[in-house]
Amino acid sequence: MIKAVLWDFGGVFTTSPFDNFSRYERENGLPANFLRGINATNPDSNAWARFERSEIDLDAFDRLFETESRAAGRPVPGRQIIALLAGQVRPEMVIALRRCREQFVCGCITNNVAAGSGPGMATDPERADEVAEVMSLFHLVVESSRLGLRKPDPEIYAHACRELAIDPKETVYLDDLGINLKPARAMGMRTIKVSAAGPALAELETLLGIPLR
Repeated sequence: MIKAVLWDFGGVFTTSPFDNFSRYERENGLPANFLRGINATNPDSNAWARFERSEIDLDAFDRLFETESRAAGRPVPGRQIIALLAGQVRPEMVIALRRCREQFVCGCITNNVAAGSGPGMATDPERADEVAEVMSLFHLVVESSRLGLRKPDPEIYAHACRELAIDPKETVYLDDLGINLKPARAMGMRTIKVSAAGPALAELETLLGIPLR
């Protein structure tokens, strides 16, 4: 029996930052998936991972990411990448969350960095207010930059479950990255990969037995 739903934020409630990465690559003559390739190299200890755990600040990330990208063939300042993280809020996902929280415990587990405004790393006041409204709907928000843990470390999922007093086996978890779904599934959670809002919500409706749209 499902009692709780845990959600990722970026790429689930907002458009994917990877879309912004692709646009940046096209505009700057970089190979496709160049930025994602840097982030996937030494994924537990690279600049990106350390910044998401708040082990380094923005200035250090800027320098380290440029060093890592230079080693991969093209130097890219880290600050330019941080500016690409904030996406557009998906209204249909917010509607689903409002309906879901009426009957289920709802929490958010987000890998983020100490940059921009708020958990969604918004780059302007209007977007910051929009994200803050979404965040207020969750019973719990777990941020990697505050906790010092990041997905896919299993402990960040366990932490959320402890804080919400829920059993992983009674939980659904949604994320846009398969690597983040794997540990949740190993803990006993039902998982949904979010590529687009429609199919993901249809799958969640089936699991929960309630309309979300």
